[in-house]
Amino acid sequence: MFSVLRLICGLASCAIKSPGPPTEHAIVGLRMNRMWLKVFAIAVVMAGSGHVAATAQESSFDVWRNPKNSVHIRAERCGDRMCGVVVWASEKAKADARKGSQNPLVGSQLFRDFVEERPGVWRGQVFVPDIGRTFTGTIRVVDANRLEAKGCLLGKLGCRSQQWYRVAESHSSR
Repeated sequence: MFSVLRLICGLASCAIKSPGPPTEHAIVGLRMNRMWLKVFAIAVVMAGSGHVAATAQESSFDVWRNPKNSVHIRAERCGDRMCGVVVWASEKAKADARKGSQNPLVGSQLFRDFVEERPGVWRGQVFVPDIGRTFTGTIRVVDANRLEAKGCLLGKLGCRSQQWYRVAESHSSR
């Protein structure tokens, strides 16, 4: 029970104080926390692609940035679905991505098969290059310039959400 609590708290960023060095469960919890934070950050970007499809009078494809402005993703149509391709990344983001994937980060399709479940809410597959894994992500359009991505590890446990922002037109080709 303690290890499950420790894992959940690792995901929820709560602190459990215990004597001695961190246990394997605590380390796994911290790694899972970082992993899901990245998953949700990336998933938020994909919401932009849903927003693009819903608002045809705006530019056909938009670029979205994460809160740290370290990754920019262009939402584009992939058949009858939407996908997201990295068009710019900071050196740190590129280095982090190399840890789990041999492919270059810029040009990678991180969002695949996103379909609209209901107006402004999208679900699809998110590839996290840092760990070389794919997850299901949900994105909600908050307004014309902001998206929210949300996901949970186990049911309603370990949930995370993150806001992403539209990149200004002059920066969309970075």
